[in-house]
This record gives sequence, structure tokens and C-alpha cells, in this order.
Amino acid sequence: MKPTSQRAGCWCPNEQSMSEGVCEGKEGMEVGGPGRKEPAAAAKRRGIGPKKGAGRPLSSCYEEQTLQKSSQQPVRRTYAYGSTKDKGSEQKEWNQSYRKLANFFKMGVQDGAGVVTQGPQSQQMYTSDHMSPMTNSVNGTMGSEPKGLSLPKMGSGPGMSFSQQQPQVRVLTLNHGDHMDSTLFRLQKGWVLQLRPGPSLLGKAVSVFTNHPEDLGEGFTRNRYRRLQWKSDSRNKGDDTALYVEVVIISAGAFHFYFTYDDGVERERAQGSGYFIVDPTLTVGTNSETLSLDCVQCQTVLSKCLGPLPDWEQRLQVAYETGYNLVHFTPIQELGDSNSSYSIKDQHKLNTEFQTPDHQYTFADVEALIRRMRDEWKILSLTDVVLNHTANDSNWIQDHPESTYNCHNSPHLRPAYLLDRVLYHMTVEVADGKWEDRGIPVAIREEKDLEAIKNVLHSHFLPQVKLHEFYTVDVDKTVEEFRRRISSNLPITIRGKSDSSFKEEMVIIQDPNYGRRTCTVDMNIAVRLYNLASESNAKTLQGSGPEARDEEDRIVRCCAEFRRHVENLNQQRTSEIQAHLIQAVECVLGTIRYQRLQADGPMIAEVSRDYPLVPPYFTHYGEDAPLEDEEALMFGQKGCFLMAHNGWVMGDDPLNNFARSDSYVYLRRELVAWGDSVKLRYGEKPEDSPYLWDHMKRYCEYTARIFHGIRLDNCHSTPIHVAEYMLDAARKVRPDLYVIAELFTNSDLTDNVFVNRLGINSLIREAMSAPNSHEEGRLVYRYGGEPVGAFLLPPVRPLVPCIAHAIFLDLTHDNRSPAEVRTAWDMLPSTALVSMACCASGSTRGYDELVPHHIHVVDETRVYQAWTDAEPTRGECNESSGIVRCKRLLNKLHFELGANGYNQVFVDQVTEHVVTVTRHNPVTHQSVVLVAYTSFRPPAEVRESHIRPLKVQGHLEEIIFEMQVKGKSSGEDDKSYPGFFNNDSEFINGLNSIIAEVKENIRPSESSLVRLTSAEDADETECQYTSEFAPGSVIAFRLSLLPRAQTAVNKIRGVLSEFGYKSRISEVTTHNVELMDIVNSLSLSDLNRVLYRCDEEEKDEGHGGGTYSIPSYGSMPYCGLQGVISVLSEIRVHNDLGHPLCCNLRDGDWMPEYIVTRLKHDPATQRLAKWFEDIFNWLKEVPRYLIPAYFDSIVTSVYLTLINRAWSLMGEFISQGSDFAKALSLCSVQFCGIVKSAVMPALSPNLSSPQPPVITDSSGSAKQMSVTIAAGLPHFSVGYMRNWGRDTFIALPGNLLITGRYDEARWIILAYASTMRHGLIPNLLDGGHKARFNCRDSVWWWLQSIQRYVAIVPEGNRIFRDKVSRLFPTDDAQPQEPGRHDQLLEDVIQETLQRHFQGVKFRERNAGYQIDREMCDEGFNNEIGVSLETGFVYGGTVHNCGTWMDKMGSSELAGIKGKPATPRDGSAVEIVGLCKSALRFLGQMYREDKFKYNSVERYDDTGNVTKWTYEFWEKKIQENFEKHFWISENPIPDREPKPELINRRGIYKDSYNASQFWADYQLRCNFPVAVAVAPEMLTPKHAWIALKNAEKILLGPLGIKTLDPSDWAYNGDYDNSNDSADPKIARGYNYHQGPEWLWPVGWLLRAQLAIAPKVGGFEELGRTMGHVKSLLAPHLTHVLSDSWRSLPELTNTNGAHCKDSNPAQAWSTGCVLEVLWEMDRIERGLRRSSMTGM
Repeated sequence: MKPTSQRAGCWCPNEQSMSEGVCEGKEGMEVGGPGRKEPAAAAKRRGIGPKKGAGRPLSSCYEEQTLQKSSQQPVRRTYAYGSTKDKGSEQKEWNQSYRKLANFFKMGVQDGAGVVTQGPQSQQMYTSDHMSPMTNSVNGTMGSEPKGLSLPKMGSGPGMSFSQQQPQVRVLTLNHGDHMDSTLFRLQKGWVLQLRPGPSLLGKAVSVFTNHPEDLGEGFTRNRYRRLQWKSDSRNKGDDTALYVEVVIISAGAFHFYFTYDDGVERERAQGSGYFIVDPTLTVGTNSETLSLDCVQCQTVLSKCLGPLPDWEQRLQVAYETGYNLVHFTPIQELGDSNSSYSIKDQHKLNTEFQTPDHQYTFADVEALIRRMRDEWKILSLTDVVLNHTANDSNWIQDHPESTYNCHNSPHLRPAYLLDRVLYHMTVEVADGKWEDRGIPVAIREEKDLEAIKNVLHSHFLPQVKLHEFYTVDVDKTVEEFRRRISSNLPITIRGKSDSSFKEEMVIIQDPNYGRRTCTVDMNIAVRLYNLASESNAKTLQGSGPEARDEEDRIVRCCAEFRRHVENLNQQRTSEIQAHLIQAVECVLGTIRYQRLQADGPMIAEVSRDYPLVPPYFTHYGEDAPLEDEEALMFGQKGCFLMAHNGWVMGDDPLNNFARSDSYVYLRRELVAWGDSVKLRYGEKPEDSPYLWDHMKRYCEYTARIFHGIRLDNCHSTPIHVAEYMLDAARKVRPDLYVIAELFTNSDLTDNVFVNRLGINSLIREAMSAPNSHEEGRLVYRYGGEPVGAFLLPPVRPLVPCIAHAIFLDLTHDNRSPAEVRTAWDMLPSTALVSMACCASGSTRGYDELVPHHIHVVDETRVYQAWTDAEPTRGECNESSGIVRCKRLLNKLHFELGANGYNQVFVDQVTEHVVTVTRHNPVTHQSVVLVAYTSFRPPAEVRESHIRPLKVQGHLEEIIFEMQVKGKSSGEDDKSYPGFFNNDSEFINGLNSIIAEVKENIRPSESSLVRLTSAEDADETECQYTSEFAPGSVIAFRLSLLPRAQTAVNKIRGVLSEFGYKSRISEVTTHNVELMDIVNSLSLSDLNRVLYRCDEEEKDEGHGGGTYSIPSYGSMPYCGLQGVISVLSEIRVHNDLGHPLCCNLRDGDWMPEYIVTRLKHDPATQRLAKWFEDIFNWLKEVPRYLIPAYFDSIVTSVYLTLINRAWSLMGEFISQGSDFAKALSLCSVQFCGIVKSAVMPALSPNLSSPQPPVITDSSGSAKQMSVTIAAGLPHFSVGYMRNWGRDTFIALPGNLLITGRYDEARWIILAYASTMRHGLIPNLLDGGHKARFNCRDSVWWWLQSIQRYVAIVPEGNRIFRDKVSRLFPTDDAQPQEPGRHDQLLEDVIQETLQRHFQGVKFRERNAGYQIDREMCDEGFNNEIGVSLETGFVYGGTVHNCGTWMDKMGSSELAGIKGKPATPRDGSAVEIVGLCKSALRFLGQMYREDKFKYNSVERYDDTGNVTKWTYEFWEKKIQENFEKHFWISENPIPDREPKPELINRRGIYKDSYNASQFWADYQLRCNFPVAVAVAPEMLTPKHAWIALKNAEKILLGPLGIKTLDPSDWAYNGDYDNSNDSADPKIARGYNYHQGPEWLWPVGWLLRAQLAIAPKVGGFEELGRTMGHVKSLLAPHLTHVLSDSWRSLPELTNTNGAHCKDSNPAQAWSTGCVLEVLWEMDRIERGLRRSSMTGM
């Protein structure tokens, strides 16, 4: 199959996928599904049993009150997959392979986002003897597991063997502030829901609650929540990423969860929440066989058209014979006077039309019928529940009028009622002809009549009632009240605010009783605003004029101004009401236009009392009376009988009650009213209307007892809290209640709110909403299933949002027949398309019989036809009627597809009118392709001369059926339907002028619609359509893979079945012995090659490689598997098969070949290359549309195996650690690899084992090739730019020591030691021979790494005795051969300290342009020493930059070339701290006899010696650090010689004695290093203040600002390409002047952890631990989601992406990993303390 196009978000191949199907016509086989019993009538039709009479297919007559169970046992139906010929060994291989796929190929199963459910009858396991699938893959006991079960198990059917299934686990990540009320998640019973804290919850005390019951015995109570207990799949109980709670799904319905912080339990305090929907388990037959929701085939019947109850059976038998398995009954209760199916008069009484003269039937009789239909026909039943209205003539509302919205309990409706009566009185006058002389005739037929109505309404009728008076104030009365109030109050004056600002505060207060001019204003506000003193009111009120003469004059003036304002308010209110009335008139005209003029309306021209101008909005009480009397009526006691009708409001928010007191819907006439029903008024809780709530609750309960499902009528207008309450009651009666509803919200998100809160299982969707075949095809695709070739997903995977499950109908009972709207010719092809949808399907009774008109829920009084097997007479139908036989085949096909796992869908718009739908089975790769020739217009208008052939890569097994509708008479294909239709007066009959021709299970040669044009054994099957393929035709093909493709699929599956998945998504087990042997032979450096390597590293190999470039996408980040995994992980979860990577995979084998080729270059990975090559050779044989799915499964499974191998090599902290630690540990594999252009100096051959590996190059010479740490990818990955001394040793503890890579850490420490010169280690290593010694700090980071090595590595102190082969034995020596000048590492360390104490002064070798094209000449001069006054190491000049902030100016235009942006000369704060730490450590080692040196000496020019012990030196620093670095929060003049330079207080200086005198006082991110490594040298209180200030001022989302934002030099956005003249930013001069670097964040957090217990004990330490975790949340998110799967070098302002930053930086990941390790160490220490009682 070849991909040709994408649309609707899916990949669309032209040639369809193939499946082998259900064998038909075998002995013992049944129609309609597994185990379906055949009624006597059907048996007779097949020549079994008596020949006369239709007989009764159900077991008893209605007069019998006791049900008799059938003794007939269901027959198991046998499905045969594959061709009927014997495939020998291939078939045996397939059987064996299929049995092993239990675990992996639940990956084919979808959850609500389209995922194959655990239980479709498709996902069965097979026995080895035959290919008969189990009829119940989820048995009847599912969901009833004992309490405490954590992993559900699958049952097995009788006589079947079941392989152990891995449970389906869905993982949902919780994040702060995520309230997912409008996000839909679907689950199934037996699954496990895991809720895991997301990054934003790290460090928080989270409690999770759900109302899903823990066991079935306790049942469901909506407001009863239980706290879920946290579990962990890590050894570290403080590992937040390993925490989860789980819910074992045991009950169907809608369930809620929420989480709080700090042990909160109230839902109101929820920090996040959501819902999940659990599908019910529907069962049919006496053996309770499971009916999947996607197998549901529903037919709606108008119950009133079934006639008396004894006649129902034969009329319902039509549904059975047509293959439906669910019947939707409209309400069976007593109906109101209108006879509308949805206007119920008494919710607790059976419709009297179901009675017979000699028998009164009850609900028990209906229940008995429903039960027999389920047991014997295997048909379920549902009915409507109508909650929001009742019939006008319901007797019970006369006794309980409080249950309705009426003019007594809802006085806000009084003006609307009066307007309603005005319209009624106008109707009477128009009907009596009183307005004909004004242009309004008795019969409305023209648009000009509407204009006359509009004029008369505005000029005559509306002015009579003065509706604005209900909303306005009696001015005189209000002014008089104001006068009385101010006459007894002291006047006040206005102070400081204008008159206009106060007037806005006074508004009209609506009278709650809605009397005329009875509204008020707040008199207190009025007095405050208008009771003004005489000296102020003249100018304030009048604007000019003299002061009031006296008190009386003042009061008069105040009242006058108050009057003006009240009149103004009245005018505003009147204008508002007038606008509402203008809208009301427009709505009235729109209604009249629809009912009397529009072609799609009823076209009733005459105006009469029976057909008023507009439907009424209210019931009336008593006789008609003048408007004055009717107005009085609405205020009187009888006003409770003036009840508001129900209806719906187009475009309104369905969650709002349109009858609420602040709504103007009734006044504006925006309601599409149902004049036969009144709206029910529930209030907010049962206590608000006790009778109504109880009445309707009992109604729902008995409905649920009788029926298997409920259709929630008018769901969008039903108060959602009422529907919740009623459905909860119904589910207590029937827990597996199937709930469907139709929503008109025009918003998927709003739909989801209803689905979530009510537990709606299927939303009603309709094909008739499609204006053309293209849209109809789109709906087929949208409402279910995955795209063909979708990715295979493991059983443990993220829970993803989905759309609501659909029940897709060709026609609902509310809408007109397609014969009226489209054509009768289209009824077959459109229903065929609906049957191909991967969801529940349905229709309306009459559609299959080709009834060419709307069977109206109100007006229809006739009854349906009954079934007969004989030639039908009047009132009867059989399989030859309409398209009944066609529909039976379509229903049968729909059931098979759903039951057998054909859950992938592809829709192809072949032409404007021809649509092809493919249903594909992702396990068997069999397909059914249906082609429908639609006819939205008459055939003569849509017939096409050419239709491109159907081309299929694979084998055509059979044509399942071909069918088409034709007119009995020719030459009528230009009409909507042929012939003439005679409407029967008693029975609902259909067209008899159309015949349906059907052929079943035919060979291509027997087809009249297509012609096979390819050879039978060809690789590609091609079918051309014949001239007989005309509008109204449908043909379905059964397709299968070619034999070699099937063999290839089986081989691949056999491999994939050997992977198993654990509860954590990233963990996998592999049972493939060959693969595990290969993987276990790989080292971490080998894994660097397999998984990672950036473009530069790959090219450095010399094989001409590089990263793989995807057309229309770009290059992948890595050459290894992580590169493609990063892309796949983004597209897999959304099944984005249109992604360029998927296109590339389908178009050719370049990606698999690339993977194999690059692995072949290295001997260590050649076996893995061969393994990939073998399986990829099989992949080449797979149809191209399946390549992305299988490629992803292969690569992802191997990738997971490889990273699990990496973790297993890294020690317990990683292998048993958090997801965060594991993700960061993989960065060690990213950065640490062997790069030929960036080798280490060779170590001494006399070094004790282990020694670095030796590799023989192409010339035959052996070289030591140890891994090196790339400073960053991709910019610092190869050559001299890869190995930086400072970067290496900042990164080394996290990347090598914490990950357990001790040998590699040792080799790197010793290699750099070998390059020691001037007491320094290199900044740029460049192989050692070309090393540059231009930094002052690298050596101190090297010593810090040695300290960490000794602390972490078992017997790590032995490294002091390791031999170091000195490359430069003296400062001026030439490079020496390895082993020629060996020295112990402790000697090298001592030399370092000795040289610093003595002082170092040198000029870089080869100084000048050849080694640094930017530096000025003075910059090559270096001087370093130790202050005898303070003990601080100092060094550098204003011309060079010897610390990590090493940006050298390079812009001549900006005048900064050769000028360091941040010289940081003097004593840099972090170097002082690192020195103090090193001295403390070495002193301790000396005391423990592990290091032989304890002092340093200095010789002056006279030969005098100054000797300091390490202890003395350390103490010297201790005594001086606070004195010289701390900047107090409050000024201390004695300690602040230059207070004018202090920009920020409560911090530590960045340096001491810098040449640029102001630089010392800058707030930078460096001092936390000193705090972390030497916390003892600071005052804890000061350190805490400084750290908190640094966090507050400098910390960004990922990184930390390198300079105080208030500093003049700050600029947070780094752009190395900036070529401006701005000296602050030219050529990236601000590299360390604001951009937010990541690695110092680790030191800030470690510093906080170090100081916290010193300032607040364990309590503060605990708070700080949580706080640190929360600060690291963005880093976790980034490392898990970024395509490089790493952390960047830096970001711009507030975490913005920086294009010039390395996306992966070794010290960024290493320093963050050190924080995690430190917290783990603290937590383990606390646990040990608690266990020992300390």
C-alpha cells in the first residue's frame, strides 16, 4: 500500500489495507454476532420448522406474567482468519506467534482517544488447534475483583486457553492549577489509573482524592471521597517522581478526582482536578455475552407507533431481523394532549394507547418484554428520561405548581407573560380580520405581511402594556421619600471626588415582585450624594449661580438634582427594555417567517387560535380576558398556574438556566418554545422542591430497572446538577447503565463538561448534518478509531484526552427523511458509510423501509408495519422491503468490525460523490474496504464518467457484498425518488418504487459493479468500476496481506512480543536472549555511540556521516536512536501519521539503513547493527503504510532496553532512582564518549589497573582512548573545543561520580594532572600538548572533583597514590613520553598548592594572534598568588579573564576588542571558597594518614621562609571571609570603606580587591559556590539572607542571572551575532552580564540545603528540601521534553530560548544531578537518624 495524501489529521493511503474476514454460510453459523439465537421465524425462512405464519420469536405471550427461559443454547460462531487454503508451516508459525503477543499487542488496543479497549472481542488470544477467537474477551465477572486488587486479570472462556495479559495502565500527570473539567478521559473496568505528580508538584505535600469506590460493595456516592495512598516505585521514599496513587477501575460511571496541598481535604481548596469516564459493561443473551460499545447498533422507535403492547413483538421483530442489537424507545409513559412523544403527562403511568379493551398492561409487562428481548434476541433497550419539562395537562403540577416556573414563584417572568398575552390578543384580532385594512391578512404569505405586523406591534400593541414600567422607578414617590430623609439629616459636602463619579454608584434596584414603577434606589446612597450643604450645592449641582438662600431652598435644589438623576436612570432603563422589545419583535417575525413563509418550515399561512402567530410562552388560566384583568391575574394567587413553557435557546450557554431571574430570554422571545410542556423548577437542591425531586427520582429509578440504558432528552437544557442527581439514582439501580444524549452546545469543551459530570457514554451524532459526501466521510473518520497504520502503544502509557464516544445515526427521529432533504437513492450509501464508523451506530425506524417523510414525534398517529416471512400484505414488511436486507448485512458487518478489533479507520474521497472507507485490524492487518456512491442529488445530476480504480497492495479475499438501489421503472433518476408515494392512513409505509439488489460473498468475477484487472497472484490488486456502479451503489471487499508480508509481520511481532512493560513508562523487560546478550555487552561509551552523538561527533569519525535529515522537517538532534526517539515521542501520542518522519519512513528504507550503517562502523556495535539489519529486512516486506508503526515499536523497544542497560551500569542511586535522576544520568551518556580528535594525554603505563582501553588505529599503532566529557553539544563536542578543564571538573562529579563511572572519572582526573604547569591545569586541553593555561579556577575545580571522588568512590583515597605521567615536569619542559616522569597524584596536588602559595607569574607560550585573535598583548601575562593577610588566592589583571566568566570583547566597531567583559581579577569569591574546601579536605586526609602533606612554604627574595599548615591557611580564610565579603543589610561604616559603591545589601561580594573598584560590589551568582563548598566559613544568618536575596533577584525559570538586573551593565539577552556599536552587547559582550546560566543554579540549591539546618534545624531543612524540589520542576520538564533530552547552557531573560546557547551542556545537567544526589543523601541520613533514635 502506498501513501498518497494526508487529510483530516491522518495519513490517507489510496490503496487500502487488507483483512481476511468472517467465513459465511457454514453449518451452525448464526447471523448477527457470536452466540446469537435465531428465532423460529428466521429458522422457517431458512427452511427449518413450520412453513405458515410468522410465529412469535420470543418465548412467551404477554398474558403470561412468568418468564419462561429458553432451553435453546447459544451456538458459538466460528471466525476464520486468513485464506481458506492450508498455509502449512506459515500458518503454524502464525499461531505460535499470536499466542505470544498477549503483552505487546495489547498495544493495538485503544483507550478513549481512539485506543483499542481491553475487551473488544477483537483482542482475543487463540488456541493452537484452530483460529476461533473467544467470544468473551472480558468475562461477566470483570469489575468484581476483591478489594485491594492492584492489577486486574483477564478471564477465559469455557474450553479456551488464555495467555496471561499485562494489565492496561493509564498514567495521568497532575500539575498545579490543572482543572480539567472540560477534558475527557475514558477508561474501562479492569484498567488501572495511575495519577503521578508532575514537575510543578515536586516538593509539595499533595493529597489526592477520588469518589470512585474502592470496592463494589460500598457503591458510588458522588460527594463521598477517599484519600488515595501514595505508593512509590523507587527505593528512595523522598523521590517525588516515583510517587503515584492508583485507582483500580471497578465501576462504570463518571468519577471525579482532585488534589490539595498540606493535608487539605476540602474540594474548594483543590489545586487541580478532573474527571474520568468508565464505560459500562453491556451484556446480552442468557450467557451474558459482552457487547462492546463500538458494536452497538441502535434503532429508534416511536413507542406510540408500536400500537397495543401485544402487537409490539412483531413490530419490534423488524429491528431483530435487520440486525439491530439495541432499541431506543421514546417515552412509554402517558402522553399529554399534544400526543408528542416527549410531552409526558404522568411520569409514573404507562401510556394508555398500549392497552387493549380486555387487559390493562403495566410497566411490569414492558419489563418482561425487555428482558426477553435481551435474553433471546440479544437486543438491549433504552428509553428517554425527560427531566426538564412535563405536559401542560399533567395533573400533578396542578397540585404542585411550585414545581414549575410560574408568575407566582418567578415574578421576573411577569412582564414576559404580559407580552405573551399581547401577542395572543393580536393573534385573535388578526384571525378575526380586524387588521386587514392595515395590511395584515388572515393568511400570512408574503414578506410585506411581516413588515405590517412589525409596524402594528410597535405602534399599537406594545404601547398598550408599557412594559418598561415594570423596570422603572416612581419618580414622584421616590423624590418625596428623599425629601423626607434629607429634611431630618444634617447636610454633607462632597470631598475630593467629582459629582459624576458618585452618580455612577446609584442605580435602580429592581423590585423583586415586578410591580409597575415599584423599583427603588438605595436612599442611603442618594442622601450621601445629593444632600449637600448650601455653600457647595450651588456650583456642584447647578454649575453656577448663587448659594441657597435658606434650608428650604437648599432642600428644593437637592431634590431637583436628585429628580434629574432618577429620571435619567428611568430613561436609561426604559431604553434597555425597549432594546429587549425590539429584539423580541424581531424574534417574533423570525418565528412567523419560519412557520408560514420558509420552504423548510410547516408553511401554515392561516392565523387562528389553533395556529397563532407565534407559539405561546406561558400557559393561561381561565377564560380569555382583557389585558388589564390578565395583568391582575399574574399578581394574584392564581398566578402560580401561569406556567412558563420549556424550549431551547439557540447559541445560549447550555450551562446557564435561561429561566433564571437575571435572564431576559422570555422577554426577548429568544426561546424556541414547546407550547405543550412547562419548564420544571428544581432549585439548587431537593429541599428547594421536595415533591418534584422525589417524583422524578422515582421515575428515573424504575426506568433504570426496566431498561438497560437511558437517553437523556434535551440534555443541554436540563439543569446539570439535577441530571447528576437523577442519574446517580438510576445507576444505583443499574450500575452498568448505558447513557446517551444529544447535545447542541456547538463546543466540544462544553460537551465534555456534560459528559464528565453526567457520565454520558455516547453522544448522539447524525450523518444528516453533513451537507455533502466529503463532510459525511469526515464524520465517519472523526467519530471513532485511529488512523490506519497508527502507532502501537504499550499497555502502560499516558492517559490522553479524547473526544466523546459517539453513537452515529444515519437519521435521528427528530429530523426529516433523506428522501425529503437529499434523495431516496442516497439512503443506502449513506447508511453504509455510517455502518463503517468505528463507534456505535444507529438509525430510526422507517429509514430501512424507505419512508420518504418525517415520522413526526408529535403529529404521527399511525403504527409501524409488522414483520412477516411471507409476502407482505398491508401493514407488513419483510427483508425485501426497502433496504432491510441491505441493512442487515451492513449491521452484521458493523458488528464484526467492532467485535474483531478493526479499530483503525481511513476515509478516501475518491470523487465528489464516491467515498471509500477502510476498517483495519491492527493485529491481523486484515481490512474491510467499503465503497459508497452517494447521491445527495438525483443520480442523473451526480453520475460521473470516470472513477479512478481501486488499487490495493495485497490479496483480495472476496467481495463481501455488493448492493444498489434501483427504480422499478427506468428513466426516473432525475427525481428525488422514483415513482409516486401513497401514504397509508393506518400504517407507516415506505416507498415501493425502489428495489435493492444484493449479492453476498461473491468472487470478483461474479461482480457486476467492479472488474478485476490484475492477475490473481500479483503484488497489487486493481479493480475497475463498471458502468453498473451508479449512484446508490455500495460494495465491500475483504482484504489480507500478501503471504510474504504476513510472514514479515509475524516475524516482527514475534520479536516485539518478547518485550514487557513495567508500571513506570520508561521501564521495559526484554526476553529476547540474542538481543539481551548484545545489549549486555555494550559499555556506556558504546551506548554513547548507539544512542547519541551529535552531527559534529559523527563527522569526526571520518566515515562521512552526520545527523539524519528529514525532508520538510530538518535534521535530528542526534545521530543515535535518541534523535529519532525525540521525534517519535512527539508524534506517537497524537498518531500524527502525516508528520514528515512518517512520510519519510513510508517513502523509503533510508532511516533503517542509516541506523544499521552507522552502527557497523564500530566493532563494539556491529552485533547490534546485524540484529537491526535482520529485523529491518523483514520490515521492508511490510506494507508501506505500516512501516511507521512497526519501525516505532522496534526502535522504541530497543531504545528502552538500551537506556535500562545504561541505568543498570550506574549504581543504585540511578538504577533505583527517580525519573529525574534517570533522565539526568542519561546526559552522562550524551556527553561522555570517545572522540578521536579530542583525546586525553596518555596515562602512565605504570598506572595500576584498571587502565583506559587501548584502540588500534588504521596505521596499526595502539592508543589509549578514554571517554572525555564534551563541554556542550553541539558547539563544544570535537577537537580542541571539546575538553575544557573548568567545564570538565564542574561537570565530572554529576556526570561520572554520581552515575558510578568511577574508572572514567579517575582517568580524567589523572590525565589532567599529567598536564600540570605553573601549578595550574589547562583551560583548553587540546590533547595536552597544545594546552592553554589561561584560567585561575580550573585547578580548584579539579581539586574539588578529587575531593568528591574520595568521598564517593569506595577506597577513593587510593587515587592519591596513583601514578601521574607528567607531560611537563617543569614549566619550560617539552612534552614527555608517557611513563618517563611518573609522580604520585598527591605530589602533584602538593605542587599545585605550593606553587600558588609561592606565587606564579608567567606569560602564555606562543602568546599572540596564533592562539587568541581577540586578546590584547597584556592579557597573555598571568600572575597568581596567596595573600598573607587574608589567605585568599588572588590573580588576574584587567586585561584577562581567568574565571568561568571569560567573555573577551571582539568588536572593534563597539570599541571593546581585547577588553574582558568580566575580568574578576583579585580574589574571586568562588575560588576563595574552593580553596578553603580543598584545604579542609586535605587537612582531614593528612590527619587520617591518607595524604602525606600538611603544609606549604614561601621563600621571599631574601631567602626567608614562611610556612603555613593547611589548618592555619584554612583558619586564615575563615577569619577574613565575612569581614571582606559580607555586605550587611544595614550600613556599618567601619566595615565599608567605599559605601558609595554598594548597590545591593544583604549579599556577598563577587570579588575582593578587583582592579575595577566597583566590580567587587556586584551581585552575581558566584558566591553560592563558596557557601556550598565551605558553609563553615560564613555566618549562617548572613548566608541565608544572601541566598534568599540571590534567589529572589537572580533566579529565573531554568537558569540564574549572571548579574543583578539593577546593575548598569545588565542585559539578559545574549546574541553572539550582534554587530552593533553598543558596547554592552556587541558580539555577545553580555555573555555573563545577565543571561541566565544553568550550572550555578545547582550550587545555589546545594548552598540552601547546606545552610538550612544551621538556621532552622530539621524543620527548615524539610521546608528547604520541598522548596528545592519545586524550583527544579522546570528542569525536569525540560529534560524530559526537549528534543536534546538535556539542559541548555543558558537562557535569555526569564527563561527565553537563546539561539546561541548549547542546547545540551554537561555542567548544567551534572550540577542539577548533584542536587538530587545531595537530597537523597540527606534523606537517607535522616532515616538512619530516626531509626537509631538520634
